[in-house]
Amino acid sequence: MFTKILIANRGEIACRVIATARKLGIETVAVFSEADAKAKHVAMADEAYLIGAAPVGESYLKTDRIIEVCRKSGAQAVHPGYGFLSENPAFVEALEQAGIAFIGPSAKSIRAMGLKDAAKALMVEAGVPVVPGYHGDNQDPEFLKSQADEIGYPVLIKARAGGGGKGMRRVDDPGDFADALKGAQREGEASFGDGRVLIEKYLTKPRHIEIQVFGDSHGNAVHLFERDCSLQRRHQKVIEEAPAPGMPEDMRRAMGEAAVKAAKAIDYSGAGTIEFIADVSEGLKADRFYFMEMNTRLQVEHPVTEMITGEDLVEWQLHVAAGGALPKTQEELSFNGWAFEARLYAEDAPKGFLPAIGTLEHLSLPETSARIDSGVRAGDAITPYYDPMIAKIIVHGPTRQAALGKLLASLEATEVAGCVTNVGFLAALCRHDGFSQGDVDTGLIDRDLETLIAQPAMPGDAIALAALKALGLTKPATGADPYDTLAGWRLWSASRQFALLEIGGERRDVEVHALGHQHFAVHLEDGVRDYALVRVEGSGITFETDGRRAHGVVVEANGGLTVFLNGNAFTFGLTDTLSADDDAAGAGDQLIAPMPGLVKVLNASAGDTVIKDQPLIILEAMKMEHTLKAPRDGVIGEVLVSEGEQVTDGTVLLALAEEQDDAA
Repeated sequence: MFTKILIANRGEIACRVIATARKLGIETVAVFSEADAKAKHVAMADEAYLIGAAPVGESYLKTDRIIEVCRKSGAQAVHPGYGFLSENPAFVEALEQAGIAFIGPSAKSIRAMGLKDAAKALMVEAGVPVVPGYHGDNQDPEFLKSQADEIGYPVLIKARAGGGGKGMRRVDDPGDFADALKGAQREGEASFGDGRVLIEKYLTKPRHIEIQVFGDSHGNAVHLFERDCSLQRRHQKVIEEAPAPGMPEDMRRAMGEAAVKAAKAIDYSGAGTIEFIADVSEGLKADRFYFMEMNTRLQVEHPVTEMITGEDLVEWQLHVAAGGALPKTQEELSFNGWAFEARLYAEDAPKGFLPAIGTLEHLSLPETSARIDSGVRAGDAITPYYDPMIAKIIVHGPTRQAALGKLLASLEATEVAGCVTNVGFLAALCRHDGFSQGDVDTGLIDRDLETLIAQPAMPGDAIALAALKALGLTKPATGADPYDTLAGWRLWSASRQFALLEIGGERRDVEVHALGHQHFAVHLEDGVRDYALVRVEGSGITFETDGRRAHGVVVEANGGLTVFLNGNAFTFGLTDTLSADDDAAGAGDQLIAPMPGLVKVLNASAGDTVIKDQPLIILEAMKMEHTLKAPRDGVIGEVLVSEGEQVTDGTVLLALAEEQDDAA
């Protein structure tokens, strides 16, 4: 076994690998960019080395610097995590030439599965079923469109390199094919340095089911059962589970055997995942699944497999990479119970899942009820340079319903302030009737998106707690003087104070009367309500109103307040009474960057006439493309950016000319 390894990654996966290495008594070496100097994985490792600037191309993708750190530190092997260099065969070969072990498959195996078209051809040879489509080398746009026409719409355009949902476009109408092809090619080039694509038939009711495989250098290969990853948005996984709901035993056996056959076809060693797509238009059937691709690395969702099998897959990786045989045979592997993993991201679900940045001024995760895999702590920043994952929330239960209930409770106990997150969306998914009954497919989120991203109504209790916090009335008394306990109280009558809050972009003056020790009357839209503060401890407030007792948490973040109540988060701006009202005029005359990003495509010039919702700018953020559209009909007055320009959140990209009043 190795005595010291380097983790060529960051964030939660680096922390995850360090945890197992520590358990095994293996020393760890971290690498970090300038943006990650104070990151959690850097603090956890035994040693850490700066390898470059924040952009991944100047740090985490620099093979030479990583090898140099291996030599300096004496690391005998490199664990790549996922993403970055994890599926780069040139990196594996460079390590081999330097005499450093790679904790993963051979360069030959990675190459065999690295390009989707070649991998599918190989699977056909091996007798593994594949989705009908075009996987050839001809990349002429007209030829590709003819192939799509022949396959029949809808089709899926997929970048042939990489994964993670990048470089993928669904096309329902032949007229949309050309633009979708260009977008997929651009995203493939940006994410993987390869703009070539393949075309596949899009199944109208598919489920994404994958099999965890493991091989060793002694010719052995096994599978560790399936994971269902059908809950996706933008082709990226949101909640994963194991096993797959409703899976017939004959289909589980057939998929497992096909996955092992695929692994053996390329002499695979290490952890890998064979991804299948299943046509469930008539239910799960053993003859209705097709090979999509192989991920030659550890998956983000590997914890659900660990939870149901009791195996540590990182420990398996280390053991196999050091030359050992697989720890168990297929007959010795089994699973029990059910597991879910939810990916907590800094992203704005109601705004199209736009990635967000910010400082995690408050972070409370349910570590007593769930396994939490995270690479951040309270006070850390979510930057525009890397994937905006905050944590993976993983639960296990004896049945699917028990595990799902545990996941929902864990999400409702999750508190994040300072950065918008998708936690409310994840909780809504857990409550979704179809998902709770196991009736899932990859189109579920898109079909019910409006319901899933709907924001809960602002409750009066949240407004009351925010008002009391804004007025400084939630501070527990600290002095011996009894008058110290009478916050806001006046001798001759109840005092009147006004909390000036911004709620949903509108200013609201909330009147509060102090009635006695920690006792207040708050004027709400539905009337005056009494609130007694039973206990105030830190940011937590236990209160009584209308004969019931409840608990909330109020924290200050980004110059405002966030109230956590009944599993939801409500944000409030704090208004300065001495400042003028914000000038929101003209907001509909401008196109503003909703996030930091790169202006990838600019389809606008001064003087152009445009119509509302006409695509004008494509902004690339975190390797994903986001189309920005005209806010109204009009004429472009000025364009303030150019293609290739990096912009920050809130940058005005272009402005429409003022509308002319036709009245004389």
